[in-house]
Amino acid sequence: MTKGKVDALLGIVFGDEGKGKVVDFFTPRYDVVARFAGGPNAGHTIIFDGKKFVLRSIPSGIFDEGKINIIGNGCVIAPDLFMVEARELEQAGYSLTERLHISRRAHLILPTHRVLDRAYEAAKGKNKVGTTGKGIGPTYSDKAARVGLRVGDILNGFEAKYQALKARHEQILRDLGFTDYDIAEEERQWMEGIEYMRRFPLTDTEVIINRALEEGKSVLAEGAQGSLLDIDHGTYPFVSSSSTTSGGVCTGLGVAPNRFDRIFGIFKAYSTRVGSGPFPVELFDETGDTIRRIGNEFGAVTGRNRRCGWLDLVALKYAIMINGVTDLVMMKGDVLDDFDTIKVCTAYTKDGETVTDMPYDTEGWQPVYEELPGWKTPLSALRDEKDFPQAFKDYIAYVEQATGTPVSIVSVSPDREATIIR
Repeated sequence: MTKGKVDALLGIVFGDEGKGKVVDFFTPRYDVVARFAGGPNAGHTIIFDGKKFVLRSIPSGIFDEGKINIIGNGCVIAPDLFMVEARELEQAGYSLTERLHISRRAHLILPTHRVLDRAYEAAKGKNKVGTTGKGIGPTYSDKAARVGLRVGDILNGFEAKYQALKARHEQILRDLGFTDYDIAEEERQWMEGIEYMRRFPLTDTEVIINRALEEGKSVLAEGAQGSLLDIDHGTYPFVSSSSTTSGGVCTGLGVAPNRFDRIFGIFKAYSTRVGSGPFPVELFDETGDTIRRIGNEFGAVTGRNRRCGWLDLVALKYAIMINGVTDLVMMKGDVLDDFDTIKVCTAYTKDGETVTDMPYDTEGWQPVYEELPGWKTPLSALRDEKDFPQAFKDYIAYVEQATGTPVSIVSVSPDREATIIR
């Protein structure tokens, strides 16, 4: 029997590229869809059948009956938020308990983790990272410190382990002088979420995935956030707390590198970033505001304004390199429909030095642009590549030549059908 393969679908710049829609589009081709990193700070928006869904922790394959969906060991889970998210899907008519498996090795976000998140951010003063305050970072910190609470602990000695970790957090908060908080109601909902999670298969998901591969089945690894928010390879310290790159698929799901087949890197036809940190292509003018308005660039979970700019090839080529991207997926080309000309960043410059490779510290670098003609044609109704205006075809070809990577899929609107395979 031919062994199955793992394809990875990753946001490869700063996240918010529309991964949820693409995963939903891809799902019918796969037997298993698995989230391998991140927590409820990463919202994936999916629009189909006239309905809008925002998924925070649950894989985007949940809408397809008969598929196995997995929250892997590399993820962190907030039981109360998971419960709210899951119930919304159940109320919409989707049966989750038969489709969703949760790793016993995934770590739990406690209410006190969220307080710690706020306390740590407040202590940074002007050097804030721009965290969502969901408790993600402190949870991963506890994981690294080997004191965390895992999903599997729900099944064995849970109460004592919970109280011990809560007490540890409360002591840290006292040491920080951060004592003005009340988590009583939040903790009540959190405990309700724990009971709700008991309805689901809490299991060794790495075994499920590898058995599926041995049986010749296919697995889609669904990324969260973006490669430049990776804890190792991102714009540190303005990053997430997990491994968001293709390497994180191996550690976050328990699959070996030789299981990979294709690695799809999703990017927008322009650039966005949420939160603090260097962003050389950021536009502070009317152009940036126009991109934000037309592209509806506001966080799916937080509602925060996304910082907008032109496409950054320095960042894109770096992300392609560290992920081993085999196929690019271009999103939101339609947002640029009305521009006469479109700029692309090809290099950074600072203090007389010009670089085309991603520098260690991107603070203070200025973009070097090339200018391309706009297509001045509405793209959102198009469903066939042959109908693309020539200037848009040229833009795609420009990206392919610059990156050495094919743009295999193009999305021209939020609708499920507006996804063109080339």
